[in-house]
Amino acid sequence: MWTMVRDERPWSGSDPPGAVYGYAPGRGGRHGEALLEGFSGTLQVDGYSWYNRLRRHDRLGGALTLAYCWTHGRRGLREVHDSSGSPIAREGRIRGEHPSKRQFVRWTESAPLVNAFGVWFDEQRSRVSPRSRLGEKLAYFTIHWDGMLVFLHDGRVKMDTKFVENRIRPLKLTKKNALFAGHDEGAVSWARITTLIETCKMNGIEPYAWLRIRPERIAAGHLMSRIHELLPWNFKPAHEFKT
Repeated sequence: MWTMVRDERPWSGSDPPGAVYGYAPGRGGRHGEALLEGFSGTLQVDGYSWYNRLRRHDRLGGALTLAYCWTHGRRGLREVHDSSGSPIAREGRIRGEHPSKRQFVRWTESAPLVNAFGVWFDEQRSRVSPRSRLGEKLAYFTIHWDGMLVFLHDGRVKMDTKFVENRIRPLKLTKKNALFAGHDEGAVSWARITTLIETCKMNGIEPYAWLRIRPERIAAGHLMSRIHELLPWNFKPAHEFKT
């Protein structure tokens, strides 16, 4: 299951929030690449290596800017600290401000923290074996450092992917049930229904009410030229629709 999420626009964007779930028969990079075909811009990601394919300049839509997740790096250092009490790992628990004041606050408050962490990180790499547990966790920062700085330059980008993870978690809990979708087409339909339900929830719409009224309006002759009126963020009670 692949997931793309447009969140609640904490940078005061005008577009409504939405989620897109897509089924694929595996985790291979080609599935995610197909889902993102033609998209251009910035993509918030975790450390999955296949995302590097999206930085190719010859891809349809051009090279994407990858913004990597600070929480994934912090979790690794926290794991080492919790198990060994390493003082180096404890120092690495650095997070910037919440992106409410966005880029200005990041440059004035977060950037100094990030720069200090970068200095500390360079010092520690020479002291820690890359094959040690701590060295393996530090490797995340080594590989993804440029992408982890994107949030300082783009006020729309979050520092982590927790919002998307939280949207995936309920589906992950039903993973065993999803194994019995019947066949690939059943799984595709399941992903589509999940997309609709999750988008309703993100827009403060009761999913059952929307799912019940929408097909009724289509069956009653709602014009395709006005299909946008039936999207979750434009949802209105049945008596307010006019065919």
